[in-house]
Amino acid sequence: MIIKTEFIKLDSFLKLLSWVDSGGMAKTVIGDGIVFVNGERETRRGRKLYPGDEVEMMGMKETVEKE
Repeated sequence: MIIKTEFIKLDSFLKLLSWVDSGGMAKTVIGDGIVFVNGERETRRGRKLYPGDEVEMMGMKETVEKE
């Protein structure tokens, strides 16, 4: 997924991908520990993602890319 900014927060990225419908849902799935960044479980919804970071959730995988 291509971003236009230097970074994007994890919860916003999940919404951008339409993996979650809302910020509340993003908070829940991240808090439940089912989101991974670069292969490691991530529980901070404000985690900054930069180009090259890989996000995975429930078998779905996407890499952050810069425009």
